[in-house]
Amino acid sequence: MKKVLLLLALGASLPAMAQVLQVGNVEKINIPQSSTAKVAAISPQGDYLLLTNDRNSGLTRFDLASGQARTITTADGAGYDVKISPDGQNIVYRETSINDKHLRMTSLHTANLATGETAEVLKPTHDLQGYVANATTVGYVNRGKFKAQAIGSQKADKKVPVLSINKQQLMMTQNGKTRVFSPNGTSHSYIWPSLSPDGTKVLYYVCGMGAYVCDLDGSNVKRIGEMRAPKWYDDNTIVGMLDKDDGEFIYASTIVAANLDGTTQTITDDSTIAMYPQTAQGMIVFSTPAGEAYMIHVSK
Repeated sequence: MKKVLLLLALGASLPAMAQVLQVGNVEKINIPQSSTAKVAAISPQGDYLLLTNDRNSGLTRFDLASGQARTITTADGAGYDVKISPDGQNIVYRETSINDKHLRMTSLHTANLATGETAEVLKPTHDLQGYVANATTVGYVNRGKFKAQAIGSQKADKKVPVLSINKQQLMMTQNGKTRVFSPNGTSHSYIWPSLSPDGTKVLYYVCGMGAYVCDLDGSNVKRIGEMRAPKWYDDNTIVGMLDKDDGEFIYASTIVAANLDGTTQTITDDSTIAMYPQTAQGMIVFSTPAGEAYMIHVSK
């Protein structure tokens, strides 16, 4: 990877106590020329990226140490909300298609990155609301019903919690039962939900209002800020993007971080249109509309 100069807004001007993350080197990632550098995910161990194109079609595993790339799938929709198991060995991805009634259908698939073995978890459906992957299980909600399926020879965890979206409402599945969650009320639209790494908090985005965090029972709602596409960095830190558009094109976007106590920090300046951050311990990876990818080394 080639090191490049990127001004780190606020990093030098604010005292350490006002920072969310300590920011180190920023590196441009030399991805294969045949790939469109939209980073779909980074492994929990930070050793590889999953790359997709600007239409979320296909997935390529890119090893950060060796620079080797391997195509996992060419499926349409595979790059949207792809999940990686905690050990980094398995991924769960979507495949979208159009049926003979012109309805958009979605199926779910697993891929073992060590063996290359793939399997269909869910046949094409028009009503997939959300899914999650842990070390042993793919849990998904389809047509309001929860199902857990084991990964490989593991035993399925039938109590895995799943956050999902149904008719723009945030849903919560616990112990196999799904209910309306929507902590800010049902008059709002919700996107980008996720559980904190320790499983005790929920991060989500309310359209037109910003990113929020609450406890697993829906209490203690806290507004984090305007950041979009928010991701957990750890149990107390969130990373997202603050993008601006003219109604047609995004002309500016910065990566921002926030703590649950309300401290915020801008990580990148406006010299790069930094979008859709992905996080692993010690690093933030983001893409640009020009098809580039960068890694920011960070610490607490």
